[in-house]
Amino acid sequence: MKFNYAALAAGLFVATALSFTGVVGAEEKPSGHPGTPETEMRYKGAPVPIKPEQAETVVSPKAPPLTEAEFTRAKQIYFERCAGCHGVLRKGATGKPLTPDITLNKGTDYLKVFINYGSPAGMPNWGTSGVLSDQDVDLMAKFLQHEPPTPPEFGMKEMKASWKVLVPPAERPKKKLNNINLANVFSVTLRDAGQVALIDGDTKKIVSVIDTGYAVHISRVSNSGRYLYVIGRDAQINLIDMWMAQPANVAVIKVGLEARSVETSKYKGYEDTYAIAGSYWPPQYTIMKGDTLEPLKIVATRGFTVDTQEYHPEPRVASIVASHFHPEFVVNVKETGHTLMVDYSDINNLKVTDIGTERFLHDGGFDSTKRYFMVAANQRNKIAVVDSKNDKLVKLVEVGKIPHPGRGANFVDPKFGPVWATGHLGDETIALIGTDPVNHKENAWKMVRSLKGQGGGSLFIKTHPKSTNLWVDTALNPNAAVSQSVAVYNIKNLDKGFDVVNIAEMAGLGEGPKRVVQPEYNNKGDEVWFSVWNGKTQESAIVVLDDKTRKLKAVIKDKRLVTPTGKFNVYNTQHDVY
Repeated sequence: MKFNYAALAAGLFVATALSFTGVVGAEEKPSGHPGTPETEMRYKGAPVPIKPEQAETVVSPKAPPLTEAEFTRAKQIYFERCAGCHGVLRKGATGKPLTPDITLNKGTDYLKVFINYGSPAGMPNWGTSGVLSDQDVDLMAKFLQHEPPTPPEFGMKEMKASWKVLVPPAERPKKKLNNINLANVFSVTLRDAGQVALIDGDTKKIVSVIDTGYAVHISRVSNSGRYLYVIGRDAQINLIDMWMAQPANVAVIKVGLEARSVETSKYKGYEDTYAIAGSYWPPQYTIMKGDTLEPLKIVATRGFTVDTQEYHPEPRVASIVASHFHPEFVVNVKETGHTLMVDYSDINNLKVTDIGTERFLHDGGFDSTKRYFMVAANQRNKIAVVDSKNDKLVKLVEVGKIPHPGRGANFVDPKFGPVWATGHLGDETIALIGTDPVNHKENAWKMVRSLKGQGGGSLFIKTHPKSTNLWVDTALNPNAAVSQSVAVYNIKNLDKGFDVVNIAEMAGLGEGPKRVVQPEYNNKGDEVWFSVWNGKTQESAIVVLDDKTRKLKAVIKDKRLVTPTGKFNVYNTQHDVY
């Protein structure tokens, strides 16, 4: 039977278009982003910083032949465009598995259609968007039928070779040498510059721009508030001493080839003692000395999935937080669905409590009491509630499509009592989960409200204990009017719905996608900061609003603010205020 490529392409194109419209809301259509391909606005994983030459080529006899140069090009495309969702080993995560037992049966023509037009599940249309040429689409369809190239492991030898103490602890200041109000400093990720900018929240001026790894994912602050830990997606950790006259790097290490998470010990008696980082590749976590980043202990996370008990060779480490009830790190393993309570009181005789939660764990944060950790199992549309005092799973709560809370938002709902909130990448809802099992037992660990927001594509939601506002971004929505603005709710009158604040317009920038991302409060809770994230060669900005009036207070522009994304206020991050 002859393969009808044209018919499949036409049918899949219609299905994909309908499906994608459904993902972001029936009334929304891609529009209004000058110079920005539609595929850039779709939900996809970030590029994997593994280089083609680092992954050994494996030739499969039954697969279409490729030259060495073609393999190199295909590996580069896969790591840059595909691995963030499908995994380095193509075992699947956000995206479906792409291993030869599946792809060989599909064949080259079939795979070309999916790469060209995307899929009904929301995969970007790499070909028709112009991101990949016809030649590259054909190449990738053939490449996917070969065994996945495997990057090298990264152990203690490699870590110590990368580890540098730039300023030994004995040579560091004994007291703070600057006049900066460190409690109100913001660590701002300059995504495409490989840097962070430290911005004084009082003066709105850049204190320092510090070189880091590629595309810093998060910044974390030591319990004392002195040290800042930042981790790039290339698994490089930079330790910054904010007591220096000019805050600067004092230590650096690589803990793998790709990573996302870093945290520091906070339990009484262990303040600033340890740091921990979780890697995407190799799948493992590393415990280090808090003041030098010296690697002390590496633990692999390869193992069996929590549901079907199948072995997974690439369970990546997602979010990590420090427990306030025990000397433990809460480590979330994405693909297998295990939450690990790692006891660091004796790392030579490490004790780990393994809690089976749910697969595809991603980001999350504590409830207002800092006892219950709320983590998104994003591809299962659930929030797992973990009791960090008793080290047990409390509940799996069904929410909207692809929850993406950041660290979430805690506040008191006028009807349901204390709640924790998350937005979603896959639909326009905001889920509110009751978090008080004592005084509001009937509402605890249930979705008590589902608010309607602007649309899908939300990355972060935020409020503050001193605020009556709930801010929700929609940075990855394909509609420009939605991605360039934020929704804000009055917590005291949630039934009223949301107001729209056009943050990008306030920034006064030129053309570009101008995505508005990650509301973040100052330490006093009376200002809220937004990144206006433009293209690498375009002007970006930070917009500061008065939280009470919701009016513009300042616009921070600087040539050094290249693609600002995440912002982390020192005090709020240090004390888990969100």
